[in-house]
Amino acid sequence: MDPSSQYRLEDIIDNVSTDCVIFGFQQSMLEILLYKRALNPCKGMWALPGGFLNKGELIEEAARRILYNTTGLHNIYLEEIGVFDQIDRFPEWRVFTIGFFALISPENDKLITSNEYTLEAKWFKLNELPELAWDHKHIVDIARDKLKTRVQNKPVGFELLPNKFTLPQLQTLYEVILDKSLDKRNFRKKLINMKLLKKLNEKDKNNIKRPADLYSFDKKRYKTLVKQGFLFEM
Repeated sequence: MDPSSQYRLEDIIDNVSTDCVIFGFQQSMLEILLYKRALNPCKGMWALPGGFLNKGELIEEAARRILYNTTGLHNIYLEEIGVFDQIDRFPEWRVFTIGFFALISPENDKLITSNEYTLEAKWFKLNELPELAWDHKHIVDIARDKLKTRVQNKPVGFELLPNKFTLPQLQTLYEVILDKSLDKRNFRKKLINMKLLKKLNEKDKNNIKRPADLYSFDKKRYKTLVKQGFLFEM
């Protein structure tokens, strides 16, 4: 959240904000994108991207606007996780924030890494987070739990993968999100039954000794399952 003078204009609702946890998956690790604040309060601290709501603007519209201004990305997966209304969460005045999480593929998506409100942008592993401004660590924890639940009833994990991926990469992603080991045979059988994968006539060139087959996901089938939902229990 950026409570600077630019946000105290007449068209701003200065006690309602949105904050977003941006998840990415790199080097077999789940990470989040944080920004070092350039403005007070909390200048120099790491924080989630966020900002105040404009009058006449829906909550999700505000979240997408702020995400675009922060990352330069359109049409990314975004989901609300809840309202954070602790009385003392923002010391200057009473502010309610609506939390979201977003899923992006760092390999596919080219990000804006700085703007007038931030000094630096950086990916952090979930188990190596710095001290965060306000209650943002709590928001991250709730988003992590929400993502863990969501991948078991919608195939949103594919949003975190590159356009071409291997089955070991996909299994590692789910193991990291669910925080448990998965049986290789059962995992692949489950995926085949969902009819989400398209096997490509290509191999993973990063593994010279035993290159794995590359896959992509069926976007039409994916959109259907996102709407319908499914039960992905292992």
